Amino acid sequence: MIPLESFREARARIAPLVRRTPMVHVGRTRDGRAPAHLALKLELVQTTGSFKARGVANMVSTLPSDARARGLVTASGGNHGAAVAWAGWTSGAPATVFIPESAPASKEARIAAWGAEVVRHGAVWDDAHAEAERFAAAHNRVYVHPFADERIVAGQGTTALEIFDDAPETDLVVVAIGGGGLIAGVAEATRHLSPSARVVGVEPVGAPTLAKSLEAGRPVTLDAIATRAGTLAPRTTHALVYEIIARTVERVALVTDDEMLEAARWLHDELGLAPEISGAAAMAAVLAGKVDVSAARHPCVLVCGSGLDGSGAGA
Repeated sequence: MIPLESFREARARIAPLVRRTPMVHVGRTRDGRAPAHLALKLELVQTTGSFKARGVANMVSTLPSDARARGLVTASGGNHGAAVAWAGWTSGAPATVFIPESAPASKEARIAAWGAEVVRHGAVWDDAHAEAERFAAAHNRVYVHPFADERIVAGQGTTALEIFDDAPETDLVVVAIGGGGLIAGVAEATRHLSPSARVVGVEPVGAPTLAKSLEAGRPVTLDAIATRAGTLAPRTTHALVYEIIARTVERVALVTDDEMLEAARWLHDELGLAPEISGAAAMAAVLAGKVDVSAARHPCVLVCGSGLDGSGAGA
């Protein structure tokens, strides 16, 4: 269990570095597909374009200066890599980001814009991750894991602190799941702040890593993944986040790529937002009827990442 104080310390640590993102209510829409009282937590306007900046800022801020000076290494399909590149830029640390061959050029450009070295390796995130870990060990650099680190999880969980500061009556939070760092942090913090509030996760049908792990009662590795939502597509999770999710998340809903793409378009057309399809996954579950928010008095959906290419790729 991560204590509430760890989340509060993370919030204080990262406050000068990241944005406090807004919550907005959907209100009345043309098609009426979402209830007007549904709140959206807009992490797509976070520094670097996603919630990832929170966890990375918290983790990197705890490193000794000599460790930062040796350099940061990570593997990502885009969003976490951009956050690590940004953290390197802000702290003066060299950063190397391994991305899979499937990562869009726009994601590579976003990472490189912060001054990081970008190395393409492997077909999927898991391949890039294995090579990045090898590289970090060989060059005595710090590996910044996207979810298997309590400091990362605590940083992501600061999102929940803001939600309950702004709307303490929140009784349902819907969160997309990739590796599980975001939902683990949000769900753990929610249990401290409002034990009766429900947390529901959302994964792609083609990458049900946490759903299958929860069915098995342990972390499992998928044989293959089949989704355009690269942010939500690690083939395996980690014991740290699995334990938290198994204890705190009510269930995991599955959505198709088409449902995520439709939700991204809906958020753009109805609210003027520009999420990547991964960032729209939680909203997709609502619009597709996979998660019923109508019975909740104060539901909240996380819109967790931005993107103009519609690919949703980025671990």
